[in-house]
Amino acid sequence: MSVRPGRRTAVGRFRTAVGALVVALAAGAAVTLPAAEAQAAGPRAAKVVYLTFDDGPSPAYTPKVLATLARYGVRATFFEIGQNVAAHPSVTKQVARAGHSVQNHTWSHPDLRRLSASALNAQLADTDRAVRAQTGRTPSCLRPPYGSVNSTVRSKAAALGKQVVLWSVDPADWSRPGTAAITSRVLDNVRPGSVILLHDGGGDRGQTVAALPSIISTLKARGYGFAALCG
Repeated sequence: MSVRPGRRTAVGRFRTAVGALVVALAAGAAVTLPAAEAQAAGPRAAKVVYLTFDDGPSPAYTPKVLATLARYGVRATFFEIGQNVAAHPSVTKQVARAGHSVQNHTWSHPDLRRLSASALNAQLADTDRAVRAQTGRTPSCLRPPYGSVNSTVRSKAAALGKQVVLWSVDPADWSRPGTAAITSRVLDNVRPGSVILLHDGGGDRGQTVAALPSIISTLKARGYGFAALCG
């Protein structure tokens, strides 16, 4: 199918805006797509959000998350812990085969600001190797545990060719506040361009799994689309 020159330009500007989104997230900002870029990309592209899942892969919960994403035709980004990838390699492979983005969330979930240079490097490089072995791709983004980041962490990430990606909507699902609370905290705070922080690993994620269908279906009903970061 041919694409009109004006439409191709609009799509290009939208992709540039998404790149700017990742950079803004590296600074820890709550961000949305610039209005001009969103309008140029069209009303559907203007309302895009990014579902992200931390601390997996989990053999108990990641497949359930994947099943829901598949049911609604949604792509997401999974920030995975290296030691979990090593323990459950087939689950990481399943995430990648489903078309989702698999990114670096360190090897063992430490506060990277407190590590020596060599230990920090090992946390990122070891996770890269584990993910690459299952997906065939080296992660291009890093999500620091706890959102803890400083100039050293940014420099090391940049040296490894990575963007630092945080989030703009956090329902604190890790604390298991209840399915209804997780759902309402996301839906009440989401905006075009929001990066939503959820968890598929690190504990009992049954509430997150239960909240996901309502989150996705409601956002779709509001006219939102979904995309993966760093993919």
